[in-house]
Parts: sequence; C-alpha cells; structure tokens
Amino acid sequence: MDAGLSARAAVDGAFGRGTVLFLQMAGVVVGRYRLEKFPARATFMFSHGPLLGIALKLAATLAFSVMALLIKLLGERYSAGQLVFFRSAFAMLPIFGFLYWSGLTWRSLATQRLGAHALRSGAGTSAMVFGFAGLVLLPLADATAIGFAAPMITVVLAVLLLGERVQIYRWAAVTAGFGGVVLMLIPHLGQGSQSLLGAVFCLLGAVSAAFAMIFLRRMSAPGNGQEPSVVIAFYFQLTAATLGLVSLPFVWVTPGWSDLGVLVMVGLFGGLGQLLMTQAHVYAPASTIATFDYAAMLWALIFGWLFLSEWPQAIVFIGAAIVIAAGLFIVWREHRLGIEAQRPTLT
Repeated sequence: MDAGLSARAAVDGAFGRGTVLFLQMAGVVVGRYRLEKFPARATFMFSHGPLLGIALKLAATLAFSVMALLIKLLGERYSAGQLVFFRSAFAMLPIFGFLYWSGLTWRSLATQRLGAHALRSGAGTSAMVFGFAGLVLLPLADATAIGFAAPMITVVLAVLLLGERVQIYRWAAVTAGFGGVVLMLIPHLGQGSQSLLGAVFCLLGAVSAAFAMIFLRRMSAPGNGQEPSVVIAFYFQLTAATLGLVSLPFVWVTPGWSDLGVLVMVGLFGGLGQLLMTQAHVYAPASTIATFDYAAMLWALIFGWLFLSEWPQAIVFIGAAIVIAAGLFIVWREHRLGIEAQRPTLT
C-alpha cells in the first residue's frame, strides 16, 4: 500500500472526513491528475464531489479575504503596481506546487492561444490594480461589497459583446443590483475625495473583472478548445507579475523585513485562493458554487471588525443585501436556463 495513502487513512480514522477535506485543500489541491494512482482517495473525493467543490470555494473566499486584509494592514505605503507584483510573483509558488504534485510538466503549460490569454490576463490585472487601489482607501467590507457589482456588469457585457439574449427577469435583477451599488456609493460621496476615489477604483475593478469573465467565457466556448485551469492561472499570474515588474522602477518603495513578509504572504494567499477557486469547478458545477462567492462579505465583516475596527454604515448593508440578492437571482436564473437548454426538444 502506498505510504501516503496509509497516512491519509490514519488521519481519516483519527479526525474524520471533515479533516480530510481540509487537508485536501491545504495540500495545494492535488486534483484529478494523480488520483488515478490512489483509487481509495479518488473514490472518497469523487463520491463527495459537490461537497468538496463547495468546501474548496469557501476556502478560496477565505484565502482571498486574508489577502485583502493583509493589503489593508500594509496601508498606503505601497503602490498598486508594487502590490500586484508581489501578489502575482509569489502566487506562482502554489501553482508550481500544483504542477509538481499533479505530475504535470512544463509542456503542460504550452498554449496556442496567447492572444486570448493576453486579453483575459490584461483585464484581470486591471481588476487587481483598481481593486487594490480602492481597497487601501475604503473600509474592507465596503470595498468587498462594491466588487459584487461584477456579475451584474457581466450580464450587460454578455449582451453587448457575446450577443447573449437576456430576458426581463435578469434585466430586473441587474437594475436592482445597480441600485444597490448606488446605495453603497452614497456614504462615500460626502466623505471627501479620498473615499470617493476609493469607491470609483473599486467600481472600475468590478468592470475589469467583468471583462475578464467575458474573455474567459470566450476561451471556454464550444469549438474554441478547453484550456486547463492551471494554464489559465499560470498565464494570468505571469502577465500580472510582468506588468507589475515594469512599474517597479517608477513606484518601488523598499519594504522593511516585516512588510516584506506580509507582501510575500499576499502572494501566497492569492495564489492559493486562485488554485482553490479553479479546482472547485472541477468537483462541482459553477451554478452550485457561485453563490458561495458572497461568503467573502462575511469574512470582510469579521476581519474588518476584529483587526481594523471597521463597521459599515446601515445604508451599505442595505445596498450590499440588494446586490447579493440580485446576484443570487442571476445565478439561479442562469442555472435554470442551463437545465432548459439541456432538455431534448420534441419534434
């Protein structure tokens, strides 16, 4: 019997299946590639596929929320370009760990779609730049809530750029969601230019994230070929790290040892969150795990209260609730449309 499998069986007996799920996530998400070598492990993971997918998605939101907290703790000492560089360069370490444990080689990262990766990665990098710039200027929960505008913007862009047909139900949800965003912006209109600028940056980050999602849909469309999630993550981190590196001669601030450690952790948690998120889609449908994106709001509230002495105004709670409700409806509606599209038509 494989020694690693024996150790895993011992852990399972001592701590139960919940601990095994945690170890699967903490072990850089081995994925499907090596599971063929360990049938017992594969049986456990695939028989609990949706549950594991949800657990991975929740862990991803936690990792990204820790990353956001670390950026907040760094304050305004470092530019968005320098933050993007550390976030992306050190995020490569979890990706390399994934490649090693999954038995993949460098040839697995080869692609014939550099242009598509450039578009998706450029939009994703813009989302990071704007998001980080807004994050240091706004309370953690406010910045997180404004970022939830991305799904609504994605619906609009899907109509304009992909030619998707959207019925009145989703348009109503999008309209309500934008109304919630306006409510969340109101407190920042009267709090000085810095707060308003932070809100604008977060909104621009949501727009950029929506473009990244549209480009990702194009890459995943039938007939375009399927790029493995680790390949998409690799080229995104490589592009962002390169663009961040280009900015360093203009914005570099030499960090102290403690800040350097925090900057490295920003990258490690960001890379771990990226892998957890992409692997969540391996074990559960997107419609199942999409709703758990909003767990980020809970983490933002907890971290903001515990570590930053922040608590949103009531109107931000109301706006966030509207945006989350609209986003959940859009997820549910797209799930229903997907089911209807798979039903055989009667002739």
